[in-house]
Amino acid sequence: MPIFHRTLDRLADFIWKDRKVTLRFTANYRTACFAVPIIKKLLADSEDGETYRCSIAHWNLNERPPLYIHRGGVSTVRIDGPLQNAGTSYLPLGGLIESPGVTAHLNPVEADRLDRRVQEAVERTIHDWIIEHGLQDQPRVRREIDRRKADRAARAVIARWVSEHFKEPEPVQPSYSRKGPDHG
Repeated sequence: MPIFHRTLDRLADFIWKDRKVTLRFTANYRTACFAVPIIKKLLADSEDGETYRCSIAHWNLNERPPLYIHRGGVSTVRIDGPLQNAGTSYLPLGGLIESPGVTAHLNPVEADRLDRRVQEAVERTIHDWIIEHGLQDQPRVRREIDRRKADRAARAVIARWVSEHFKEPEPVQPSYSRKGPDHG
């Protein structure tokens, strides 16, 4: 029966694209205080909602909850939780490396060591960026942004970048090469 229900749900989604459902759940108060704002953001029918949903879509693919996912151009390292008490510190339960031609599971110690190396590389890269762009000489800004104003400015930067990098090509005159040399 579950297969039949899933098929009907997909058919209903196809027919009624704006179909709404009511979700009901019970949670511990402390957990709900954290979860409800996240759920509201995930369910938002907007670009932000879509972005939040895409950022966690991989969660359903993993057997364990990911603590960190470090992505390169073609390679990915996933560090799996939950963290486990290991004496005076905590270790992840494991990890996974995916790279062209390589898929490797990491034990807790390997995952922790690789995670630390990746975090050190990220920290070095951020520090180098700060120095290259003279950010330490600029006054500190507030962490919060005015979304409307900041998004408008960001879209203007993107439009300018697109126009600089993808200029309209010169109009090409039609080729008469099929008609032979006399019609040129």
